[in-house]
Amino acid sequence: MPSWSRVKERPADVVRPLEGADREAALDLCHVDPVGAVLAGGWVEALGTSTPAFGEILGAWSGGELVALCWAGANLVPVSPDGRGIASLATAIRDRGRRCSSIVGDAPAVLGLWERLGTAWSTPREVRADQPSMTITADPRVPADPGVRLGTEADLDVLLPACVAMFTEEYGYSPVSAGGGYEGRVRQLVVQGRSFVRLDDGPAGRRVAFKAELGAVSLGVAQIQGVWVHPELRGRGVGAAGMAAVVDLARQAGAGTMSLYVNAYNTAARAVYDRVGFTRVGTYATIVF
Repeated sequence: MPSWSRVKERPADVVRPLEGADREAALDLCHVDPVGAVLAGGWVEALGTSTPAFGEILGAWSGGELVALCWAGANLVPVSPDGRGIASLATAIRDRGRRCSSIVGDAPAVLGLWERLGTAWSTPREVRADQPSMTITADPRVPADPGVRLGTEADLDVLLPACVAMFTEEYGYSPVSAGGGYEGRVRQLVVQGRSFVRLDDGPAGRRVAFKAELGAVSLGVAQIQGVWVHPELRGRGVGAAGMAAVVDLARQAGAGTMSLYVNAYNTAARAVYDRVGFTRVGTYATIVF
């Protein structure tokens, strides 16, 4: 692991689960870099109003100041704008043992956490240390596809297979092999109005031509995830027009900053996002188990 992630090693005074009374301090910490913190932001915004079925937010305090936090659920999502508190969070998380399928978020925090956890945990499937984080706050530079719309439950018969195909292409295994959790998440995003699709008629019948979801919405940021174009339609501008439509529709619904992150080696996708008008603002990292 890179040594540059070891920033301000002095341990925090206290690491404990955050509660409703900590909400404002946690929000202030996340708003230092809302694009970097958007994946944890939804859980922070819900502090004191709902109890997650699985997971909690751990906070690292130093001298009475909240300096770092980490959503600890199916994924670990650390937030530490200046590197403080990561060492203490790592100690608390390591003592509990690995319960997550990935560590994801702003790269310095993720890699700093993994540097300290890696010796105690199993070898990951993959370390994605360079994932450009990109945003757009203006109109797209390309025309939007008028056929892109919100997904409905009536689309699930073709949408779920497309989501599974996207995940399998990205990670090398099917997400449904672990049970029904993935299908439930796809349905949840549809019900919440955060799934976007364009359907067409292919050789075998109705199919998804393009799809994307707003996987995280918090802190004034909407993060686009799960972007996928049917393999037979790639290289035809479907992705750029579809992304432009997602940006337009999300902004019409009140989203301010649209964001996403992409693997640095995925030059085709990065070219599409550049063409639409996304610009790089930082770096994400993902440790996949």
